Amino acid sequence: MDRELQTILLRDNAWLSDIHQLQAWLDAHLPHPYLERSALPACADLWQIENRAHLVVGPRQAGKTTLVWAHLARLGERVLYVDCEQGLVREWCKSAPLFLDELDSMLDESVPLFFDEIQHLSEAGLFLKGLVDRKVGVPIIASGSSAFHLNARTRESLAGRATRTVLLPFSLFEVFGDLSQRSLIAKNREKEDRTQRHLVYGGYPEIWIGDNPELLLTELVDSIVMLDASDLHRIARPDAFRKLLRLAARQVGSLVNVSEWASLAGVSRDTAASYLEILESAHIVRLVPPFVGGRRSELTGRPKVFFMDNGVRNHLVGDFNRMEERGDTGPLLENWVFTELAKSIPRDASLFFWRSTSGAEVDFVVQIADRIIAFEVKAGSMVRPRLSRAARSFIEAYAPATFVVVNGGLHHDMEVKNTPVLFRRPFDLPEVLGELYGLDLN
Repeated sequence: MDRELQTILLRDNAWLSDIHQLQAWLDAHLPHPYLERSALPACADLWQIENRAHLVVGPRQAGKTTLVWAHLARLGERVLYVDCEQGLVREWCKSAPLFLDELDSMLDESVPLFFDEIQHLSEAGLFLKGLVDRKVGVPIIASGSSAFHLNARTRESLAGRATRTVLLPFSLFEVFGDLSQRSLIAKNREKEDRTQRHLVYGGYPEIWIGDNPELLLTELVDSIVMLDASDLHRIARPDAFRKLLRLAARQVGSLVNVSEWASLAGVSRDTAASYLEILESAHIVRLVPPFVGGRRSELTGRPKVFFMDNGVRNHLVGDFNRMEERGDTGPLLENWVFTELAKSIPRDASLFFWRSTSGAEVDFVVQIADRIIAFEVKAGSMVRPRLSRAARSFIEAYAPATFVVVNGGLHHDMEVKNTPVLFRRPFDLPEVLGELYGLDLN
């Protein structure tokens, strides 16, 4: 093994020099403060399965590497950390057989492998496939900052050989995680304050914990455009890509018109569509399709666009004011509710919006097998329970298991045509979602 490569591995894996440093080395990779991720319990079981590649994907700086370190620190066992951003490491990882041969010469027994930023490998999928097929007898964990780049190289190679965990920025439930010991009045007050911050600055870990979220969001968006877009995806027109981002940010919750956006950005329709695909695959935006329940009067065509994080969206529109000081409270709250639904939705569920050809609309529809849960978003502070005509039409047509109205101030329960209707404030949403999905979110 190349001596310089040995130096890198010894530097990155302190326990190789002194096994007594193992737990301290593992713990040192966790930030302070550390917020527990709700994905960790499920991942802890999944990632101990041997002879599988466990992919952790999601947007840049969402905390993927930290999630893996939290899992490893809990285990307290030896693991080989492989930093794929290093040039010599990339050369080492070009061939699975050669990698394993040199690994055998370095270690006296097999240990789990953690490949960080694996999208930097030119043939990540084939390399992981080679490791899995050789049945190395240990778990293989690989994180990647761009789902588009990683999946493009691994989808076919790793069919049946990999698990996939998508990690998004902090949910509201996660940033409420340290409030359990407070009194009810103090807890609710803090929940209101944190919800306001979450609405404006979003949930990216560094932004949430940092003292200057606006500056950090500027740096984050620049890294998305210049690194993920220009470098990884070889985008020829970063200016048009950025303009498309801003168009999408100003039109969250609106139907996507690719031809119109292409014209405004000064690119072809196919180019604009490819840019949207990159943004969606990199977990920056998501296109939500319409719910089609079999009624001819439903809208069945274009999707709506939403951002996966309110902070990124607000940076692009240039507005970090609180809700009561803004002119876009409706889109702001609707996009935020979308982010919370996207972060908590069960794996076997699908997310839609519903609109009839006459204009009746329900903001979100979650379908889990034959069970339907609907959400309506009202930015105003409701003082009495009032259900819109569109909501009543949807309830009459589809008899959802539950209908939730997220609003600025009302907490109330009622029933319409045997459907429970819950009026809830934004900071109540984690509890509601936990109850609806049968999850322990409190």
